[in-house]
Amino acid sequence: MRGDGDGWVFASDGSRRWGRHGAAGLLLRAPGPSGHATVLLQHRAGWSHHGGTWALPGGAIDSHESPAGAAVREAGEEAGIAGESLTVRGERVTWTEDSGWSYTTVVADAAAQLDTVPNGESTELRWVAEDDVESLPLHPSFAESWPALRSVPVRAVLGPDVDEVPPRTVDLGERGFGWIVAVVTTDRVEETVDASRAAESAVGTTVVITADESVRRAVSPALAAEL
Repeated sequence: MRGDGDGWVFASDGSRRWGRHGAAGLLLRAPGPSGHATVLLQHRAGWSHHGGTWALPGGAIDSHESPAGAAVREAGEEAGIAGESLTVRGERVTWTEDSGWSYTTVVADAAAQLDTVPNGESTELRWVAEDDVESLPLHPSFAESWPALRSVPVRAVLGPDVDEVPPRTVDLGERGFGWIVAVVTTDRVEETVDASRAAESAVGTTVVITADESVRRAVSPALAAEL
């Protein structure tokens, strides 16, 4: 069924973009066999725009949809991914045009690599290790946005209000996205603060994950991430 977002938008230079209300794609992460981050990529059918390249499942946003809603819907249509099997962690506007058209990359994760069912817009769907993404012939727009979307390894310090291992993908705001590779648990605010201060001088990226405002105030704002 065609949505009211289907249609081309033309820029001043005559180039065109799909989606009358903009477009969105889903960057879905899941742990690989060794726990490293993998992303689901779509090998675009030859007849499509930039056919033969690799990119994200996605498409036009309908007038009643949010970018996240459109991206999850498109992943269902193009990859057979059920919305309840993933959790959205953040989004970024990764492309804009002078026409007002924009593309939003919606970042989500799943507990494991999900089975996929390609439709006619794909020749293949593949879970790809993040380190291997740039070895593929990428859609030009995705290639340009990828460096800001790929994750960095993160060490997570859990505040005393967090009693389970958090999601693997963490939205780091202006710093991009993190992938949790190690977890430190704490039982008291003082322990959380001490662990975060020790981490500030360590190599790599560390975040304190908590919904407790007192803990967030007590640690470096740059280290705090809300669960």
